[in-house]
Amino acid sequence: MTTHPDAGGNASLFHEFETHLMEDEKPSLYFDGLLTAGRFPSAPPFDMLAGLHGVEQSPVHHPEADVWRHTMLVVDNAALLKSQSADPRALMWAALLHDVGKKETTRIRKGRITAYDHDKAGRALAERFLRDCGQDEAFVRKVGALVRWHMQALYASKHLPYFNPRAMRAETDIDEVALLCLCDRLGRGPATAEDLDHERRAIEEFIRKSRTGGTDHR
Repeated sequence: MTTHPDAGGNASLFHEFETHLMEDEKPSLYFDGLLTAGRFPSAPPFDMLAGLHGVEQSPVHHPEADVWRHTMLVVDNAALLKSQSADPRALMWAALLHDVGKKETTRIRKGRITAYDHDKAGRALAERFLRDCGQDEAFVRKVGALVRWHMQALYASKHLPYFNPRAMRAETDIDEVALLCLCDRLGRGPATAEDLDHERRAIEEFIRKSRTGGTDHR
């Protein structure tokens, strides 16, 4: 891991966060503990994460509650599955940062809670977070790309025009996106064996469509 000397105290906090992301069976226990005790860092860039607490989501698609709770579930799923990743470190940071764009994009439209383009907004924020913590540019871009494309499995399964496998393949590894997508889709509370099987089949279909080109949309 390469850090820049001008990152200051951010680098120390980043290392502490990363230690728990990479070593804990359930990293959410550490992050929730900080938040509950009022010790979660509130200065930039860590305020991006603290600010997710209380950001509402559609109860239809996210019965687990706010964006913070969803993020914690995704991080814990990623911790369980990171051994399947070619780059567990990038996966774990992408899991933690994947929805940082929701705070600035969440709106109520016609009585529905939406967060359109939070994947695009999230990429810029995630990359800023990592740069502010002194991370090298290759790592910044790798995590940023995962955040940017983490909605693609949903778009593919819903046959939405935002599915763009060609652009995704140009920037990141499909298998890594698929793993993050699976963690994201499971981050909605306890899943039954049937739920898990359904989500895995959806991810397999996403991989197939992504590799064969599917239907590209601009």
